[in-house]
Amino acid sequence: MSSSVEALKRLFYQEVLPKLLPFSDVATKELPLARLLRLALFQASVGMMMVLLYGTLNRVMVVEKGVPPWLIGLMVALPVLVAPFRALIGFKSDHHESAFGWRRVPYIWFGTLMQFGGLAIMPFALLLMAEGGSVPTFVTWLAAGLAFLVAGAGLHTTQTAGLALATDLANDETRPRVIALLFVVLNLSMLVASLAFGALLSGFDEMSVGQSNQRLIGVLQGAALVAVVLNMVALWKQESINRDRVEQIKADRQAHKEPPRFAETWAHFIQAGSAARLLVALGLGTAGFQMQDILLEPYGGQVLGLTVSQTTRLTAVWALGTLAAFGLAAYLLGRRVDYYRISVAGALIGVLAFIAVIAADPLGSPLLFRFGALLIGFGGGLFAVGTLSAAMNLADVEGSGLALGAWGAVQATAYGLAMFLGGAIRDLVTSITSTGAFGPDLMGPAVGYTFVYNLEILLLFATLIAIGPLALKGGHAARSSSKFGLTELP
Repeated sequence: MSSSVEALKRLFYQEVLPKLLPFSDVATKELPLARLLRLALFQASVGMMMVLLYGTLNRVMVVEKGVPPWLIGLMVALPVLVAPFRALIGFKSDHHESAFGWRRVPYIWFGTLMQFGGLAIMPFALLLMAEGGSVPTFVTWLAAGLAFLVAGAGLHTTQTAGLALATDLANDETRPRVIALLFVVLNLSMLVASLAFGALLSGFDEMSVGQSNQRLIGVLQGAALVAVVLNMVALWKQESINRDRVEQIKADRQAHKEPPRFAETWAHFIQAGSAARLLVALGLGTAGFQMQDILLEPYGGQVLGLTVSQTTRLTAVWALGTLAAFGLAAYLLGRRVDYYRISVAGALIGVLAFIAVIAADPLGSPLLFRFGALLIGFGGGLFAVGTLSAAMNLADVEGSGLALGAWGAVQATAYGLAMFLGGAIRDLVTSITSTGAFGPDLMGPAVGYTFVYNLEILLLFATLIAIGPLALKGGHAARSSSKFGLTELP
């Protein structure tokens, strides 16, 4: 009986799954497909957390619970404070001293505990903040802020160490496509999580206060449990016990050898190769793509007259473009195309995307607007995979944790700041132009949005200036074979 089950499992993983699953050929003898897919579950927990923190709670607390938008916006922005420390987290995981020789597992585990702790206390803090009571207001604000900060710290720690672990396990040939696969899983998990939370919170606005409170508590604490389960399954037997590393640590201690210092290692990392230019381009490009993140749907509704359901579908359009970009990027990396040139192509597509979004208003074309949203996702996906592949190749200088942590720190920080500045700049420009200060031709709801979109085009041009010399130099092909697993896609 057991032999037949094993035969079916081999048939599924070796014959059926490779024909259905993109990136299936990234599997190797040392990192088989089943183990790789299990490892990818840490990205599923991160995607679920991102949907919850940046989407679902924002809507529920502002609309149904009546919390001021600025206060929820502040709470949601708190995890960005942790983002700059991702490089330090990655560095610490590179040099972590463990009795088992583990480097990544302890950080993923503690990140998981922070994810669980933040989500566990979050519903009670949010309900106290929304409904008040005998607890002073500033205490409820502190409690809610702590919940968001702890959950965000867990998210960043888990993802940084998880990506570093995947980089450690993959070989030089498959590493770029392994990371691309992990980000496909991230986007798919965000899509599934948004549908799941939507179903769980259906009819939320029609419930009594007690019922809605119970439902919110159940959803958040259920998500905390799911995050723990996903990460534990992802971690199981991934990082081997390394006795040689343990003995080396003991020998270094006996010889009074000082462990590497972060400041010195960071300085060496920045000075070596093209790390500084890459990180500058990454920050500019991420801001250029993400300032529209909270503006695209309101623009569709206010300017183009789209309904709520129509603008909601923009998320699916954007996600489709992103997934297509991941597929194309993996194909190009498999053909040893320069990853800096992939990033340049993404930035150029982004420029075209925002031109299409801006032109949709005077042309009155919702179709052109949706096409622009598709190109934003496509260009952003190419840019993300290209720059991440570049960061992975810099990992040879000082360690995968530091390199991927630096990429994550810049990307996440630029993402959070860009979202805040996008909304603030739009509101400021709309307020100024509504007074007629720039004439009657520059009045109306579209002006503020258009200003931000033009600013994003300028940021993308600045990105091209920063990364252009690296792309022109050439010779930055990812170390991967030409084989590729998206055989079923055109």
